[in-house]
Amino acid sequence: MKILALESSAVAASAALCEDETLIAQAFQNSGLTHSQTLLPMVEHLLQGCSLTPADLDLIAVAAGPGSFTGLRIGVATAKGLAWAAQRPCAGCSTLESMAWNLAGFSGQVCAAMDARRHQIYNARFQVDGQCPRRLTPDRAISLDDLVQELAGTQTPQLVVGDGAQLCYDALTAAGIPAVLAPPNLRMQSAWGVARQALALAQAGQTLSPAQLVPVYHRLSQAERERLEREQAAQTPHPQ
Repeated sequence: MKILALESSAVAASAALCEDETLIAQAFQNSGLTHSQTLLPMVEHLLQGCSLTPADLDLIAVAAGPGSFTGLRIGVATAKGLAWAAQRPCAGCSTLESMAWNLAGFSGQVCAAMDARRHQIYNARFQVDGQCPRRLTPDRAISLDDLVQELAGTQTPQLVVGDGAQLCYDALTAAGIPAVLAPPNLRMQSAWGVARQALALAQAGQTLSPAQLVPVYHRLSQAERERLEREQAAQTPHPQ
């Protein structure tokens, strides 16, 4: 199965072209340019370099969330456009689980963390057995204090991964919870992990049509939060 995978959930963007579990080509860019400038050119370069077109692919996968609202929208829109044009199915992958797939060759517990701002991280925890990750929690937006409370008393080292790994590592170790930072080359989000999760979804019959593919934000955007705050303020009676 030929899979094109896209990752644009955070600052960096990447694309990977795989056949089953074999990586054929990969591109990564963390240059400060927006994903709207980098993602599609990377895809075009990968396909041209492998003498392929979108019609030659079996599946188009994307990190659908959580992550940057703008980054997720760009990634999902790119995947939908490619899939619609080529009439191919999609896989909407969890950004956090995709990071755990990057570490599937390890054995132990993986704690995936992304900086969600507002004193929170996007987080999920996994057990990896040397082959694939198994979920211990759902994807969620959680405070570091709540994560520390959840893991209080555990003696199982947490292998911490993601762009929020350092924040998470500092909080866990300060609380006496054993934690290890993932190696730098495996720490950040990558399209290779997205491709590996997409293959598992396809094997489980959990692919989507382009119309069904949507971002999964896990919390309201800043604009939506501000709108609700204004509406609540307008409905609050003022003292006479």
